[in-house]
Amino acid sequence: MKFLSSSLLGPPISITRSLLRSRRVNLLLKVSALILLLSVLEAYYHSQVSLSIPRPVGPNDLDEPFSIGCQDVSKLVTRPREKAVLVMLARNNELKEAKRTMENVEDRFNRWFNYPVLFLNNEPWSEEFVRALKGTVSGEAKFEVIPGGTWGPSEGLTKEVMGEYLKQQEADGVYKGEIEGYHHMCRFYSGEFYNLDALKEYKYYWRLEPGVSYGCSLTYDPFVEMARRGKKYGYTVALWEEPNTCPSLFRTVDDFRTQNNIPMHPNWKAMIDTESNWLLKPAPIRWLLGKILRREHYNIKGEKWNLCHYWSNFEIADLDFFRGEQYQKLFKHLDKTGGFYRERWGDAPVHSLAVHLLLEAKELHHFSDIAYYHEPFWQCPQNAKGKQLLDNEMIGKPTEGMSEEQQGGFGCRCECGLGKKGDWRKRNNRGICLEKMQQPAARHRASWWDLRRRRWPYSVGFDSEGNKVA
Repeated sequence: MKFLSSSLLGPPISITRSLLRSRRVNLLLKVSALILLLSVLEAYYHSQVSLSIPRPVGPNDLDEPFSIGCQDVSKLVTRPREKAVLVMLARNNELKEAKRTMENVEDRFNRWFNYPVLFLNNEPWSEEFVRALKGTVSGEAKFEVIPGGTWGPSEGLTKEVMGEYLKQQEADGVYKGEIEGYHHMCRFYSGEFYNLDALKEYKYYWRLEPGVSYGCSLTYDPFVEMARRGKKYGYTVALWEEPNTCPSLFRTVDDFRTQNNIPMHPNWKAMIDTESNWLLKPAPIRWLLGKILRREHYNIKGEKWNLCHYWSNFEIADLDFFRGEQYQKLFKHLDKTGGFYRERWGDAPVHSLAVHLLLEAKELHHFSDIAYYHEPFWQCPQNAKGKQLLDNEMIGKPTEGMSEEQQGGFGCRCECGLGKKGDWRKRNNRGICLEKMQQPAARHRASWWDLRRRRWPYSVGFDSEGNKVA
């Protein structure tokens, strides 16, 4: 009877427990799979949808070369100039490099337009430097010593603390992190530079560096074109920053953005990494990386800077933008953190993040028609076919080193043998940063296949060979 009654009551208790456990496991697996699926979908949506960069409205790109080929300079030099100046920060012992650069700039541009050149030094100028450089400039040459309070550390930073920062950066292998003057220079060009009394009368500046060279002739006035087209920042080379120089810079700039309610417009999104490992970064992981672990180059939301930046040793820009309230407020926000010395924040990433945060894509310009070389990187466009004005007396006769004319090119009298002997590539810097940062202005973009084959567009609206995109 005991056996029969237990049979009538159903399966043994152990079997019932096994069934319940199996159901729980199945439910747990289903819930886990659902969570995993939702996490993947959320990560995809965040990276590929919410951070996607829309194409500009209208049929055209927002940025194209100012000039195709050479212009008749004789018709341009009589037109009004902008209040603009060429600026070179140099030392007395850089006389040879500075002189060579100025002779090159005069030959390629300023002998026609005669803009003034401002030479800056944090120490008194030698008579030899002044005499030699005055003889190279067709416009007025000015020599200024940077005021002591302008060239130096952030307010409140003691020499002892700064020394510890520099020692640590040397131990960590930070590029030029142990050089005090380099930190001063980066901070100076990031903010103090724009408020110099010597620059107050000017609206635009063209930054030069001792030792750089230009391989194309610039037969139009870039300052006039910047003003006419509403451009506020012009650049040539874009590439990745050294990661260990500025671990907290992106977070600090993004903190400024959120504190001042600046929206995530397309130009800012172009600075965020949306390509690498997005599948592994759903919301909880991003929250962990950004808010809890505070990983290098991440903002508080767990979005990572792609490290792209413009090389600021060449830039033509609107001084009023950098002297303006928003940029100066951003500079002070950065400066009070001590990051220019605690880390080695460069003026190039500071400028790049700032213009992408505070300006619209249509206000930036890639000087893709300028052949620029600064060790170890360069760019050099194709020469425009049939537009080299070979008989123009004011430009002069072409040199033997002039590159061949190419259909679809847009350069003027370019000589592209700027790098190693025999290397005639249009650029040796990695193009993906240029392509990424130009996306907000690009109606026509490189395809996935182009990027995979390393065929990056040279300029917005042009393919990797310099041909106009249809």
